[in-house]
Amino acid sequence: MNPVISVEKQKLEKPPLDIHYLGDRALRGNAKRIAKVDPETRKLAEKMLQTMYTANGIGLAAPQVNINKQIIVIDCEPDNPANPPLILINPQITRYSREKCGFEEGCLSIPGVYLEVIRPEAIEVSYKDENGRPQKIPASGLLSRAIQHEMDHLRGVLFVDRVQNGLALTEELKKHGFSVQSVQPYQE
Repeated sequence: MNPVISVEKQKLEKPPLDIHYLGDRALRGNAKRIAKVDPETRKLAEKMLQTMYTANGIGLAAPQVNINKQIIVIDCEPDNPANPPLILINPQITRYSREKCGFEEGCLSIPGVYLEVIRPEAIEVSYKDENGRPQKIPASGLLSRAIQHEMDHLRGVLFVDRVQNGLALTEELKKHGFSVQSVQPYQE
């Protein structure tokens, strides 16, 4: 059995991977499934975690670092060394709750922009872990939102595509130097 990926929750002077920003085509494709979880996959997850911690994030999807693979990393408690991060390979949401809620989201690919997004309150997600073993977990609250947000990246959807308040969206994007034309409104 391979050891679980162990990454110190610290900021590095330079992250191992470069985060791409709103307007970059790398963020708009459909990520490819990972056929086999191998040492290369685990090394990618390790680099993604180091990049996420360095950027003060709680989640990162491979397309954000210009890697077209279905892998996301999440840590809703980056300041808690005892809480291990989640590594989800080929994740699929198998159940959504009927209850939806609005919550302010941000994104490492759109720094400084925080806007309300409405999503299902709870989900159930199946995925492969860093050892290639199938897993299934329920998630609610912040974890549910983080998983849904990162999984959107695997389909080329950004949180700003889901923002319903067009005026706030336009103001925030302009204030932080992003083009409103880069938004692709998402319809369920």
